[in-house]
Amino acid sequence: MTPHPLLDVEKVPAVEPYLRTVGEVFRGFRKQDSGCFSYGVQLPDGTRWFVKEATNDRAQCSLDRAWAFHRVVRHPVIVPQLHRFAAAGGRTAAVMPWHEGENLCTGGNRSRFRALPVPRILRALDRILDAHLAVEAAGQIAVDFYDGALLYDFEGDELHLIDLDDYRPGPFVLAEDRLPGSRRFMAPEEWRRGAVIDIRTTVHVLGRTARLLLDAGENEDAFRGTAAQLAVLARATRAEPGERFAGVRELVEAWGAAK
Repeated sequence: MTPHPLLDVEKVPAVEPYLRTVGEVFRGFRKQDSGCFSYGVQLPDGTRWFVKEATNDRAQCSLDRAWAFHRVVRHPVIVPQLHRFAAAGGRTAAVMPWHEGENLCTGGNRSRFRALPVPRILRALDRILDAHLAVEAAGQIAVDFYDGALLYDFEGDELHLIDLDDYRPGPFVLAEDRLPGSRRFMAPEEWRRGAVIDIRTTVHVLGRTARLLLDAGENEDAFRGTAAQLAVLARATRAEPGERFAGVRELVEAWGAAK
């Protein structure tokens, strides 16, 4: 059987030149805060792949953490890291399936998503919540989850979660001044050195995600859901972790009852 040029390769001298020998690099993402370079690659058989390469120590740490996360969490909505190979300088590159869609962190895409019929938004939120049941079951905590992790195909009504590179086992004690993330989504404890980060922190970010995506604008004054749903999200995002839902499953059950 012919080796797969991306799923069977173990080491290459340089990532991008190698990719250009095995297929067409049709997209490049080189201006990423993570320090990773990423590529969309189409092979001669027509299949498309996403390859993410670490370019510095911080990016390598992130890719290593992501690799460990994807070994214990699998869900149809979460784009998996299927393989990784070594490159020059002790760095690695991860190989993932390519999915069509638009990233919802950009203002135009986010506004377009918010203008969809509410049932479509609720279906997308259900997928996000269901994926985090798998995260919870694996003992993992959401870190740096925001709308930049949401890839939505407007034509196919498909949503995928990407770049979950900072998810990690928990609970854990925050040993830094803050965790990475978007201020709009983060829980108060993510800004306190010495705070316990646990599944209630994940509940908070999921509550913020639903609150922001179900709003018609950027000012959180045009919620498109019901009063019962808003009450669920208010509890999920309380400042004191002990006053939130105890976990993702409890949040999902309350959310389902509020529909």
